[in-house]
Amino acid sequence: MRKVFILFALILIGSTSMAGTIILEGNYQGKNLYVQNPFAGSGVGFCTYEVTVNGDVTTDEINSSAFEIDFTNFQLQIGEKVVVAIKHKDDCRPKVLNPEVLKPKSTFEVVAMNVTKEAILEWQSKNETGKLSYVVEQFRWNKWIKIGEVEGKGVDAESNYTFQTTPHSGENQFRVKQVDYTGKPRYSKPVRHRCLDGEISFTPVKVKDDIDFTSETMFEIYDSYGNIVKKGFASKVDASNLSKGIYYLNYDNKTDKFVKK
Repeated sequence: MRKVFILFALILIGSTSMAGTIILEGNYQGKNLYVQNPFAGSGVGFCTYEVTVNGDVTTDEINSSAFEIDFTNFQLQIGEKVVVAIKHKDDCRPKVLNPEVLKPKSTFEVVAMNVTKEAILEWQSKNETGKLSYVVEQFRWNKWIKIGEVEGKGVDAESNYTFQTTPHSGENQFRVKQVDYTGKPRYSKPVRHRCLDGEISFTPVKVKDDIDFTSETMFEIYDSYGNIVKKGFASKVDASNLSKGIYYLNYDNKTDKFVKK
């Protein structure tokens, strides 16, 4: 009897170790998953033996060389969190052919966008199908630069967002973008805002230790090879550790140059 029990235990342990699980996590985007399902290494039966969606076993027919994981059976909402577990034998491995369908895709549409007197960028978006960050950009120095991020809500209904900007003097432009798994950015149209503050200047042109601006400003310093060496937002910049030479300075809405002595 004892030998039978030991043999049963060994079989149980062996069957447990002869298994693996593929986990896929993401958000429901309205599309199903397709799985390529080889035979088990032993040649008996197929590789996959169970599939669960958010912990519930699917009723899909998985005993075939390829099968579909049909999410419509679970009445999921677009953007809803999904965890798929594909349990398979250890001597083989199924292949998910389109795992990207669970990754959030940028589909937002901006309903309205404006900048308040307090320089707060406000926008309303709809048709979001997954949680993606909005990257806020400002047009400065003849290029679009990132000035911050706002986490998207990832819902189809209209959502409101705000971001405190720091405008330069004169005419400003702002926009938002999202970048999904494709790597291709999706942009809003830019919105304009005029700042009536006076232009900022700096001293000295020949720098020994510090660069002083007449007011706080966003800035970038490039060396003569085009490498950025300092950036930030300040009214004073420590330039004492810069090597001697000519540098280019982006600040406010303009570009100048200075010499480090």
